[in-house]
Amino acid sequence: MGYAFLLPLRVLQVVTASMVLILSSYVAHWYDADTLTASPSQFNFLIFTGVWSLLSIFYLEIVPRRWPRGSHPYASFALESLTTIFHLSGFIALAVFLSKLLFCRGSVGDAARADVGAASL
Repeated sequence: MGYAFLLPLRVLQVVTASMVLILSSYVAHWYDADTLTASPSQFNFLIFTGVWSLLSIFYLEIVPRRWPRGSHPYASFALESLTTIFHLSGFIALAVFLSKLLFCRGSVGDAARADVGAASL
C-alpha cells in the first residue's frame, strides 16, 4: 500500500480515535459527576480503545520512519488487527447498551449516540 494512500487513512484514524476518546470521556465524566452510579464499562472500554488507537498509530507511522529496526511487519499487522477488533467490539457493546436504555437525555445522550457513530468508523 502506497504512502500517498496510507497517510489520509492515518489522519482519519487519528480524527476518529480522538472523537471516540473525547465523546466517551464526556459521557463517562457525566456518569461519574452527576449520577449515583459509576460510568458504564462500555464507555470506559471506548476510552481505552481511543488511547490504544493513538498509541498504535504512533507505532505504525513514527517507528518505521525513525527506528526502522524496531518495526516488524507481523507486529504492525497484529497491532492493526487488535485495534480493529477493539473498535468493533466497543462499537457493538455501546450500541447494544444504548438500545436498552429507557431514556437518553440532553447533550449526554447526543454525545453517546455520536460516540456510536464515531466508533463505527
